[in-house]
Amino acid sequence: MSLKSQVLFWLGALVVTTIILLFLRGMLLPFVAGMILAYLLDPVADRLESWGLGRVLASSLILGAALVLFVMALLVLIPILSRQLANFAENLPGYLKSLELLAQTYGSKWLSPLFDGNLKSLSGNISDIATKGVSWLATLLKSIWSGGMALVNIVSLFVVTPIVAFYMLIDWDRMIEKVDSWLPRDHAPVIREIAADINRAIAGFLRGQGTVCLLLGLFYAIGLTIAGLNFGLLIGLGAGLLSFIPYVGSVLGLVVSLGVALVQFWPDWVMILIVLLIFSAGQFLEGNFLSPKLVGGSIGLHPVWLMFALFAFGYLFGFTGMLMAVPLAAAFAVVLRFLLKQYLASSVYLGGGGAGRDTEPRDHD
Repeated sequence: MSLKSQVLFWLGALVVTTIILLFLRGMLLPFVAGMILAYLLDPVADRLESWGLGRVLASSLILGAALVLFVMALLVLIPILSRQLANFAENLPGYLKSLELLAQTYGSKWLSPLFDGNLKSLSGNISDIATKGVSWLATLLKSIWSGGMALVNIVSLFVVTPIVAFYMLIDWDRMIEKVDSWLPRDHAPVIREIAADINRAIAGFLRGQGTVCLLLGLFYAIGLTIAGLNFGLLIGLGAGLLSFIPYVGSVLGLVVSLGVALVQFWPDWVMILIVLLIFSAGQFLEGNFLSPKLVGGSIGLHPVWLMFALFAFGYLFGFTGMLMAVPLAAAFAVVLRFLLKQYLASSVYLGGGGAGRDTEPRDHD
């Protein structure tokens, strides 16, 4: 096949696959979750297998331990988080009004000159924006929930996902070998190289950044709870979870926690500074210890690209799409970098002189 025919073939296969996934998106959640779970746990299974355990026994032990931990977390955390979330939503209008009052009472001396003394109008606009933002977020979450987690999917998530993960974990290495045997022999080395880069990117982000998010969430939640901040567990775990997108979780968690701290502790600046120090310490730990050790070097996923992928796949496939977003975004980024590398080495970029031409930009007087 010519290069043009191969490109058309793979583009056609991609289009057909996307259409099929769109039609089946309502039933994909337990299967996608099972595959991601198997991918995350495969290194642990490999390690246990190297210690002499059979693959089936290793997979059973890993999934059994994961399910026990998950059920324990579900029974302990979910009721607490549900209560805190309901109370936070109920008290949010009161918090916003208290923040407005604080701004008008204590910030008018500095803020009024900037807005020609029209601080009340500014506070009202901020309140309207915040209320509309909360309403939009609630609508978005409801859309994602209804689109990707219908009742049948919730049930299947607890029944089908462990079964899918178990069989995928058992056959993971055999499946990789089988797929490798299907590769076109002329292009197999290049495809293996691209696949290895994709695996490093996905593993670095899912396993590394996922662990960072878990540790940060626990750190923030424990710190804010000990500090006595209202909804500290909810805000801390939420900030850690949203840290999956670099900077977003920490900034949003800091803004929300400082807002709650101002209303709850004012005028006790010591407690407000403690909340600020908790997030500063979390950022210090993440930047100097957690990310360098667990994530390593750059994995090539820009925060803007990651946010776009999460929103785009979430819009198309609901909650299932959000699970697929990071692996697909990492794969697309690696393929795009490979294609760019090929383009920069081709005659299309270099012109008639080919590789012998100077590819570095020159300074002109």
